[in-house]
Amino acid sequence: MDVPTTEPPHGPAPSLQRSYWRRWSKQDVFPEESFRDCSSYKYALSQTCSRLKDRLLDRSSDDNELLELPKASEIVMKKCLTWWDLMWLAFGSVVGSGIFTITGLEARDDAGPSIVISYVVSGLSALLSVFCYSEFAIEVPVAGGSFSFLRIELGDFVAFIAAGNIFLEAIVGAAGLGRSWSSYFASMINSDNPDFLRFKVSFLSEGFNLLDPIAVIVLLVANGIAMSGTRRTSFLTWITSVISTLLIIFVIVIGFVKGNSANLVPFFPYGARGVFRAAAVVYWSYTGFDMVATMAEETKKPSRDIPVGLIGSMSVISVIYCLMALSLTMLQKYTEIDRNAAYSVAFDKIGMTWAKYLVSIVAIKGMTTSLLVGSMGQARYTTQIARAHLIPPLFALVHPKTGTPVYATLLTTITSAIVALFSSLDVLSSVFSFSTLAIFMLMAVALLVRRYYVKDTTPSSDYIKFLICLLIILGSCLALTAVWNLDRQGWIEYVVPASFWFLSTLAMSFLPKYRSPKVWGVPLVPWLPSLSIGMNLILIGSLGAAAFLRFFICSALMLLYYLFVAVHATYDVAHQDGLGSKNEEIKDDESRVV
Repeated sequence: MDVPTTEPPHGPAPSLQRSYWRRWSKQDVFPEESFRDCSSYKYALSQTCSRLKDRLLDRSSDDNELLELPKASEIVMKKCLTWWDLMWLAFGSVVGSGIFTITGLEARDDAGPSIVISYVVSGLSALLSVFCYSEFAIEVPVAGGSFSFLRIELGDFVAFIAAGNIFLEAIVGAAGLGRSWSSYFASMINSDNPDFLRFKVSFLSEGFNLLDPIAVIVLLVANGIAMSGTRRTSFLTWITSVISTLLIIFVIVIGFVKGNSANLVPFFPYGARGVFRAAAVVYWSYTGFDMVATMAEETKKPSRDIPVGLIGSMSVISVIYCLMALSLTMLQKYTEIDRNAAYSVAFDKIGMTWAKYLVSIVAIKGMTTSLLVGSMGQARYTTQIARAHLIPPLFALVHPKTGTPVYATLLTTITSAIVALFSSLDVLSSVFSFSTLAIFMLMAVALLVRRYYVKDTTPSSDYIKFLICLLIILGSCLALTAVWNLDRQGWIEYVVPASFWFLSTLAMSFLPKYRSPKVWGVPLVPWLPSLSIGMNLILIGSLGAAAFLRFFICSALMLLYYLFVAVHATYDVAHQDGLGSKNEEIKDDESRVV
């Protein structure tokens, strides 16, 4: 049975409401008091330190995210999705071209036949994160996804950094999918030159000098469909995903029928370290389910539909990925697998040249549905971020006819199209794996905070004990990650941090929980969230130094925006009462001095 919640008023907008497309005044973009004029902004900047402290300590609430923030959209999103829709949205979002490109690369260079184990490790980590997302999405069924969940439990600032990285990752990921779509399409027409549909511009630097109008067109079409209506996009996604599933089953069957088990020996040519290196990379094949969690606000029965749709689909996807990886390594010896077109070359080797077109069709279809679901999910993220005034609230508005956030979708569409037009695939391949894993890790932390800490309810003694256990869990996982990356051979270096992790999690399990899930919750708390923290941190540690550098550079740029814009906007919204009169007093004092 669903938890009853109060929703914003349904129905059409009032007749006196302004046109949806005439919202570009200063009041629509920057309605906060701090941006009223230069004097107000100057005063706001002088209060940056105190306001930053206020925002760091502030946490949102379930009621605020559920009842207050959606009012900024004026029109409520239509509840039109069921567990069936969520399953196929997750399938369409997750099963893209990654399984066809990443599998061969990692099997050849890092894991060999044990790439199957890499997919098991990544799938387990992803499934633990899906558990955390599902509980939050049931309890707080809003469009913000991890942004709203982190804002409730870890505060405004952590949620902003997470949301900023999600936004950047989605923009670059969508642009990369657009470029990859055009490459696959071009290779089907002219296999000798996948760039023949692109235009070279000599005065631009290398990596940005091949203009790709096809990628832009694909992005515009996919996002246009997403803007036209949620139900229509969902229907199109599950129809195409069913067709894709049948083709994938065909690929798996051919692999097992034509394959040779002798190709699986040796199974661990690069050892356990190679398995985890590959797991950190193939994890990207599982990403996308977080976009489906943002559809909770449009789900008819969140308590039933979300766990069945998300957990069910990810379990099936994990099995499919493992079978596809196994079939590939049976078809060819891992040392002979092609890094760029593994399945196409493997089928060609067994005399099924025509099958490369089948692989291309499945890959193009996967990229198309990933673009569709990614567009929907990212627009919902952007909508909730705008509702919180971290970006202009204009982008929170929902169109009265389509019931979709058109402005938010246009923002992500235009940005990703510009990036896709200029940037080559090798530039876009450096998408932000670090940020995705970090956000999934923070979601597990947020779930523990939600269960063990309730403001004004949890005694300070229990709160301190919980914090100590949590810090030891994080510290032991970081130590284990460091030992792993230093390539230490002695077992004692691994046993010590693992023991600290086990004992701190065990100690936390004896602490009283001050909040229980109302309908459905993650089982075996704190063990499963604690395991999710450890696995995500180990996978983060398996990434290269470049991933860390990109994450910190992007976070630094976001911090600048937060200090000069977002912190003042959110502070004004949180302290609206009396803020205007206080600013007027400051201005009066300044005028007297003059």
